[in-house]
Amino acid sequence: MPRVPLIGRLSPREYVALVLGFSFIAFETILHIVVACLPTPIIKWFYHRSRSLFHRLSRTPPHRRKAKTRSEEQKASDRILNARDFEDLCKIHGYTHEEHVVLTKDGYLLGLHRLPSKMGEKERSPGSSTGKPVVYLHHGLLMNSEVWVCLTDTARSLPFVLVEQGYDVWLGNNRGNKYSKKSIHHGPNSTKFWDFSIDDFAWHDIPDSIQYVLDLTKASALSYIGFSQGTAQAFAALSIHPQLNKKINVFIALAPALSPAGLAATIVDSLMKASPTLMFLFFGRRAILSSAAMWQSIIYPPIFTKVIDQSLLWLFDWHSTNITNDQKIAAYAHLYSFASVKSVVHWFQIMRNSAFQMYDDDVISPVIRTSVSSYRPARFPTRNIVTPVVLLYGDRDSLVDIDIMLTQLPTHTVARRLRGYEHLDILWGNNVDKDVLPHVVDTLRMYRENSDENPITDDA
Repeated sequence: MPRVPLIGRLSPREYVALVLGFSFIAFETILHIVVACLPTPIIKWFYHRSRSLFHRLSRTPPHRRKAKTRSEEQKASDRILNARDFEDLCKIHGYTHEEHVVLTKDGYLLGLHRLPSKMGEKERSPGSSTGKPVVYLHHGLLMNSEVWVCLTDTARSLPFVLVEQGYDVWLGNNRGNKYSKKSIHHGPNSTKFWDFSIDDFAWHDIPDSIQYVLDLTKASALSYIGFSQGTAQAFAALSIHPQLNKKINVFIALAPALSPAGLAATIVDSLMKASPTLMFLFFGRRAILSSAAMWQSIIYPPIFTKVIDQSLLWLFDWHSTNITNDQKIAAYAHLYSFASVKSVVHWFQIMRNSAFQMYDDDVISPVIRTSVSSYRPARFPTRNIVTPVVLLYGDRDSLVDIDIMLTQLPTHTVARRLRGYEHLDILWGNNVDKDVLPHVVDTLRMYRENSDENPITDDA
């Protein structure tokens, strides 16, 4: 299509999408305000009507559905769906957790969760060293630590499996999310609070959280397991903090993210790559999709699950067939957590430039076009990473191009393919206990055996 001259880099088709996008955001904002003003009985009435409509349109008649004996997974799904927080989720599975708070060097308070003891095992001295090898887990974009423990089967939950293997398990949280929505400098209603990107996670959140864990456990090093953006944050942190490489004995990257090619939704992909800062016009400069939690609370869970499934299919071409419907209903309720618009803008900058770069504050004029650029944003020097890196990636994950990724990582990187897996499958897939977790456990054990410190024993 021809470009609109002197206005920008967008085509007429993209301008139409832009107008429609603004219209949708405006409509959603108005609807959000209206719903917020409605009394609770009316909201409950709409909730029950949506449930009735869903049952009427579903294939199984209501009377037959009620007559069926509920499976153990359905019962577990209901319990997890209604769990309020990380503590409730741990109690469902029979574990006791600890809560810790890290103060980053730039003033954010981050919530850490710890699983120090096996199921039914009494913790001897909370908040102290257990003498066990330490594993640190970090979530992905728009998530929090709950995504690791919201599974319907304890045997498929990585943190619980690692606890039973004798590890001291820690789970981190990014600034701004459900467990880290506080700073000593700015309140969460301030735009300054949300002025952070992947750079800040790399400079502060990851190294400060890891140092806190090492100081408390008195361990010399720990193992890092990241999911999606949690892997990108570690790639970035290890590349700019040489000393951090000595504190992580192995880095296991689940569904690794470095420089994705883009989205499956071509119109959204081209629009945001053409001008990533359009995200600020759509969503402002604070938290992105901040109304998601409200919609989740008033929409019947199976309907909410269908909405998420269709969104993932449209945006990423993920079909999520490896995740059972009961697991989706349980996990999707814990999927979303607050994140800054700026961090999402950062991802579109990375996609646009096909480079794992730091946040670009420079606004390049759309009129000036030269064959040679006089400016290039600083890139994270990921080839400098010394820590052993193991990638576990799904061969159906649209966000992973393993060949390109390996060219940006050190030569000692090991890549393991998970056949038939997409992105979220690696967290919640029906067979992760057979296809994913054994790889993680074997990798951790192998790198622990290479160290004489903190060996795993049967009574650990």
